[in-house]
Amino acid sequence: MIGSRLERSAASIYFEVTGKGPALVFAHGLGGNHMSWWQQVPYWAARYTCVTFAHRGFAPSHGENPDPAEFAGDLAALLDYLGIGEAALIAQSMGGWTCLDFAMRYPRRVWALAMSSTSGIVDPSTLPVSDLRKVQEWMSAHAGAEADLFRRGIHPAAGERMAREQPALEFLYREMDQTNAGLDKNALRKKLVDARTLPASRLRELKMPVLFVSGSEDIVIPPPLVEALAAMVPGAKLEIVPDAGHSVYFERAERFNRVVDQFLSESLAGRAR
Repeated sequence: MIGSRLERSAASIYFEVTGKGPALVFAHGLGGNHMSWWQQVPYWAARYTCVTFAHRGFAPSHGENPDPAEFAGDLAALLDYLGIGEAALIAQSMGGWTCLDFAMRYPRRVWALAMSSTSGIVDPSTLPVSDLRKVQEWMSAHAGAEADLFRRGIHPAAGERMAREQPALEFLYREMDQTNAGLDKNALRKKLVDARTLPASRLRELKMPVLFVSGSEDIVIPPPLVEALAAMVPGAKLEIVPDAGHSVYFERAERFNRVVDQFLSESLAGRAR
């Protein structure tokens, strides 16, 4: 494992490189940083070069008032710095903004894209009417759920089931989240919402293999939204993980790793043909 920094305009990006083989880049969510992938890097490092990083503004990276509009550029600069021409991108929640934006800008640099519990930069209002109706119905049915969990001391991105069945894991998630206690996440959430400008129809332009993953009990990113996005991408795969909340990679790591591993293997095999 090599930990280092990439100096960017008004930011310093911390990253680590572990393993050897085809490149995998992991992009964390709003509640994490490079450490979020502690259950994934050891799983893949024997076969892949695993690149983890903390988005600008997320410790131990630096950068005041981070803007998601800068995330894809940071990723491109990091890959250039590491001499990585192509990589598979594995995104969680906020990381989907980074990875989908990058994949749309630099499609030839992405040999596979895994989008977990995220809609990325897609504007949900541009979904087909029937899909949009399902998303709106889901949001109405779950209104207030996040606020309720916060009041009860449970991180919504971890979820009630994780807190009940795996309390140590939920505690670890909250501890990782606290490493960014100085970051104004409410301001960043607004920027993430404002950055959702990509028409859903443009997902049809994606030519690389794409996998969407969602937890059946996710109350942060509607599972019907993830299903609708998967249907827009030609040949995309979809995995709805039962008994899992927003952070499938964290809560159900064994299932997540197995599903993504098969997707990566099939993607590599397709490149070889």
